[in-house]
Amino acid sequence: MKTHYSRITLGTLVSAICLSMATPAFAQFAKPEDAVKYRQSAFALMGAHMGRLAAVVKGETPYNKDDVVRNAAIISMLSGMPWQAFTSGTESGKTSGKNDALPVIWSEGAKFKSASEKMMAAVADLNSAAQSGNPENLKKALGATSQTCKACHDDFRKK
Repeated sequence: MKTHYSRITLGTLVSAICLSMATPAFAQFAKPEDAVKYRQSAFALMGAHMGRLAAVVKGETPYNKDDVVRNAAIISMLSGMPWQAFTSGTESGKTSGKNDALPVIWSEGAKFKSASEKMMAAVADLNSAAQSGNPENLKKALGATSQTCKACHDDFRKK
């Protein structure tokens, strides 16, 4: 009896999780401007922590492995966040406020998705390099990550 009840409960839980995951991303935001602010905030935070790592690589800030690992981990956590906020209706010109997203994001979605995946892979490498404790590994991985950011900005962001 207990096993039957547990299976029903587990099945209900799994169904609820699947249904919640099927909810369109735009439903997470009350208005399109909220989605724009969300993704801009995620990018701004990633940029701030990339800047901290860049200062270490340039020798402007002393190397401290704990700080490097912490900053890379934050970037890693944030790297998957902004993409869900690129929903229909959040294009530049369709929302109030500053919005530099080019229409090509929506017209060439596969290209944009590929660019986001390249960035997330580079960030994973950056996180590994930070954990290695080797400043040269960090420098190389930070450069590669920065290049993925630049490539995306060049293709998908107003200049």
